[in-house]
Amino acid sequence: MTVLVLVEHEPEGVDELSLQALALARQLAEPVEALLVGSGGAEAAAGLGAHGVTSAHAAEDERLAGYAPGAWARCVTDLAARLEPSAILAPGSNSGNEVMAHVAARSQLPFAANCISVEAGDPLTLTRMRWGGSLLEDARLHGSPALLTSAPHMVPAATVNGADAPAVESFSPALEDADLAVRVSEHVDAVTSGISLAEAKVVVSGGRGVGSAEGFAILEELAEQLDAAVGCSRVVTSAGWRPHTDQVGQTGTKVSPDLYIACGISGATQHIAGCKGAKKILAINSDAEAPILMSADYAVIGDLTEIVPAITAELRKARGS
Repeated sequence: MTVLVLVEHEPEGVDELSLQALALARQLAEPVEALLVGSGGAEAAAGLGAHGVTSAHAAEDERLAGYAPGAWARCVTDLAARLEPSAILAPGSNSGNEVMAHVAARSQLPFAANCISVEAGDPLTLTRMRWGGSLLEDARLHGSPALLTSAPHMVPAATVNGADAPAVESFSPALEDADLAVRVSEHVDAVTSGISLAEAKVVVSGGRGVGSAEGFAILEELAEQLDAAVGCSRVVTSAGWRPHTDQVGQTGTKVSPDLYIACGISGATQHIAGCKGAKKILAINSDAEAPILMSADYAVIGDLTEIVPAITAELRKARGS
């Protein structure tokens, strides 16, 4: 039984969500095979043996220098035609879900996104997140190969003992002009300061209850004491108080910090979908019935304009600053 996993990589190495997808794939079979697309794939594959990969396939073509969902899907289908895997998985990133949707359309097969557990069989059985994480669905997936993506931050990346570096082979996909009709032509770096949301160990986030753009000043001060990133809910970006790059949620950034501090956030399903990967959630809210309290590990009920500065003051006192 062969399981193929699409692995995303950057110059600095393999993406964390891809390592999570490999962990999910090992629920179906061990070992697994990996597909890496674009330049640097063969080099990035070298460390995948520790994640259960015995064979890696690097799709190389100068036209793959930028992300193109159709071209990536062509790489998947070309390799799948040769390997005949029982299942194909990808990370639950924006690009991973998009590529697998293209693969499903080309293969005329069903596709299950945001899976948190899978079990081999005919049909394959799985559990996946729905409605922004507020619902878990048990389902059977018919068709071969089974097409899946892993839910971000729900299946921990894990290594295996005694694994050797995988065998790596390069191949050239049979790309057509239509495969490149949609592609990334330029990357524009977001203007950020300090720690990014995706990498932060602590995130201090604000919602409508902060009251205004100026109200985020006390959250910034708290974040400075905690070496944290500052995030926000969708309603804040809609009001123009913070840029979209600060948004945490289903349509923003999905975060997985050690601690997520939600200040004045009601806890809409879409927001919880973005922060449920946090190890601990602290909610600060004046509403004792706010939905976010259902997801919080700790809660402080009261006026955030009094509570947040008080926490900051105690931190400064503890640090002698």
